[in-house]
Amino acid sequence: MTPEPILINWKRNLFVTWIGCFLTGAAFSLVMPFLPLYVELLGVSSPEKLNLWSGAVFSITFLFSAIASPIWGGLADRKGRKVMLLRSALGMAIVMMLMGLAQNVWQFLILRALLGLLGGFVPNANALIATQVPRNKSGWALGTLSTGAVSGPLIGGLLADLYGLRLVFFITALVLFICFITTVLFVQERFTPVQKKDMLSGRQVLASLKNPRLVLSLFVTTLIIQVATGSIAPILTLYVRELAGHSQNLAFISGMIAAVPGMAALLSAPRLGKLGDRVGPERILISMMALSVLLLIPMSFVQSPWQLGILRFLLGATDGALLPAVQTLLIYNSSSQVAGRIFSYNQSFRDVGNVSGPLLGAFISASYGFRAVFFVTALVVMVNVVYSWWSLQRSAARIRLPND
Repeated sequence: MTPEPILINWKRNLFVTWIGCFLTGAAFSLVMPFLPLYVELLGVSSPEKLNLWSGAVFSITFLFSAIASPIWGGLADRKGRKVMLLRSALGMAIVMMLMGLAQNVWQFLILRALLGLLGGFVPNANALIATQVPRNKSGWALGTLSTGAVSGPLIGGLLADLYGLRLVFFITALVLFICFITTVLFVQERFTPVQKKDMLSGRQVLASLKNPRLVLSLFVTTLIIQVATGSIAPILTLYVRELAGHSQNLAFISGMIAAVPGMAALLSAPRLGKLGDRVGPERILISMMALSVLLLIPMSFVQSPWQLGILRFLLGATDGALLPAVQTLLIYNSSSQVAGRIFSYNQSFRDVGNVSGPLLGAFISASYGFRAVFFVTALVVMVNVVYSWWSLQRSAARIRLPND
């Protein structure tokens, strides 16, 4: 096989999986800005209960995803990543359609749990690309892939204002089905199935790593990144409502403010990923986390939605580089043989953070108010800066990039 077809193959797969990540990411984020409003529609009216239910329905998806991710990761290493992409897209499409038919908050909660069980498109897309892309371009490729879901909240809020909350779930199901068809037709993978008896055990996976302590510390870093991101998610719409008053376009305004970090990441992530390929992803990771601390604190003092939107745009520019930097470090410390499971383990830690973050945000907001959430989140990120710097220094983790 000549080098040129391989090059064309990974670039094409990057483009197609970017579209898939855009569609699945948009499908998830379409409904995120107005989850509290949908919970309210399903009969939860008390402000205290609304905060807690919003945190629960947001978190339960990631709780069940954390449980299921290692299972799907093992199957990906045995059966191939494309099969897992197809399974995820079709399963989520069916569940999302059922969400639009939910009649009470308990049905919605169960369906959100099922969505987590059937998810996994994005980590499998990352594993697919990570095992195909030349390593000296991995930061740029994963940074590009991470920019998939940038317009979901904005479009979701607009559709909710125009047509109502339930219709958005049906549109989202259609989007996911389109993702399924796109993956069937265009994603290419040359994969030889592996017999279960030939699979490495969990202990052998760790033993195969170049630096298992560093990899474990990167998992923890991923968890803390998501705690910081998720702590704001369940209270964002309610905070915007407090800032904006009784606006007629609350879902759209909330969707726009939820979307601006993704828009900033669309601009920054590939560039910072490319810079990380040159100077080292660990430097990008530490510096961008430190900068995000300086952006989180002023969010507790804003007086209008547009001030919050500006700060969230700047925060998105920094946060967009964090997970791609972690994933690039994982690539350089693992082999393609175990890539599916390494990325699925990382996804599990990410999901645990997605569970913990909203629950933390809901608890802090219910006890001390919305503004206190940003102070606590800034403290969490600062802890992550110190921990990540320490673990990278301890592991002598400076990455030496290959020339080919």
